[in-house]
Amino acid sequence: MSQDLLLRGDYDPIFEPYPIKVPDIQSGDTYYFSTESGLHYQVRFGKKRDNYLGNIINFSVLNEEFEDEYSETNRGEIFRIISTIIEIIRIYHEHHVHSDTYEFTGEFKETRDTQTASIRSRLYYRYAIRYLNEGWEPLLEGNKVIIRKLKS
Repeated sequence: MSQDLLLRGDYDPIFEPYPIKVPDIQSGDTYYFSTESGLHYQVRFGKKRDNYLGNIINFSVLNEEFEDEYSETNRGEIFRIISTIIEIIRIYHEHHVHSDTYEFTGEFKETRDTQTASIRSRLYYRYAIRYLNEGWEPLLEGNKVIIRKLKS
């Protein structure tokens, strides 16, 4: 069914995604990729407590040089990283077609984020508007981006 597709049928990433290490078990929840500058990332899908078909996306840097997993890296790779995360979400959704929501909360940059939603959340929201299939709607609630399947 076309409503089960998360991304538009004509979706074509503007930037080539980085190579992705998918879980050994296709329905697994943890994906990895590395950038050209040597940064290692993990993208993990967690289930919502109140909705087993709902997913929380946790995106983190695994390199030891950063103080915490949500560090700001600024190595000029953001657009390929976004293309890679979109591809990971697409792959995950192929194996979890009954999922009805995805949520992401972007970290605030200490000095430049003065709005309710962080720069990162607003960026991911703009990409969701651009690439989601018509059976899905993006919402920006506070600092949280929610992608919700529309009822048929």
